[in-house]
Amino acid sequence: MKEDRRFPHRHEVLQFLKTKPALVIFILLTYAFGYLTAYYNHVPPSTTVLKTVKATKPRGCLVDNFRVTTRCGDPVPPESIRQTVIDKIFNGTSPYVDFPPPHAGKYLRSKRIKGWGSYGAVFENLIRQVKPRTIVEVGSFLGASAIHMANLTRRLGLEETQILCVDDFRGWPGFRDRFKDMALVNGDVLLLYQFMQNVVSSGSTGSILPVPFSAGSALEKLCEWGVTADLVEIDAGHDFNSAWADINRAVRILRPGGVLFGHDYFTAADNRGVRRAVNLFAEINRLKVKTDGQHWVIDSVNVT
Repeated sequence: MKEDRRFPHRHEVLQFLKTKPALVIFILLTYAFGYLTAYYNHVPPSTTVLKTVKATKPRGCLVDNFRVTTRCGDPVPPESIRQTVIDKIFNGTSPYVDFPPPHAGKYLRSKRIKGWGSYGAVFENLIRQVKPRTIVEVGSFLGASAIHMANLTRRLGLEETQILCVDDFRGWPGFRDRFKDMALVNGDVLLLYQFMQNVVSSGSTGSILPVPFSAGSALEKLCEWGVTADLVEIDAGHDFNSAWADINRAVRILRPGGVLFGHDYFTAADNRGVRRAVNLFAEINRLKVKTDGQHWVIDSVNVT
């Protein structure tokens, strides 16, 4: 029987695999296989299939995670608020006693008042409307608006009204570029002392008290101490985060029927988010924002 030679014997195949041509062919086949596999497994960006993920509805508004939940103390009677603040912050003695201190007196001007939007009609409008026993101002600088409100309350026969001015009285980095006449003593810009000097010069020491701390820490403590207000003005930090935090803390010290208001709703500061913070707060709490000049006003506040 004639031997069938259509297929090589096994030993011939093994011999061929040991040759250089066989090695070259093997490498080329491996490369081609890898290339083809990568090509067919690749999906061009234009035909990418997007997976739809079914969103689950949150149980509550996500902003709830950022609400202030500090429990406020039992409300202090309006007639006791001034002494409460003096006791808690100034060890029971008014900060105006023996003012100014010897090391600072020579650097102070008898009156150095400067503010922005400090004399708007909104102040008289709201004071007439609310007839406040207590006003909290968040952001006071040199006291222009606080002194204006003190003058208004006296003129309107509200002699017992107290105005608490929350400010760290440090200004802001670079503010002395605009206020070169403000003294700097060992790193202290003496803003608190000049604020107090302005209050003394205006004859308002009986109605205006500084609360010389950051807005966040001061509002939290006023809440814990049971200090409440009929009017709260927000005019400190002018970016979204600062305004949002101040509003949400300030509303907790507002008495029922009180009014929350603030500056920079229609000023250049709006570009940094003041109006956005105000509108978001009002939207979440189903409140209406009113405007009065450059100021925003929210009344009928009832936030839990």
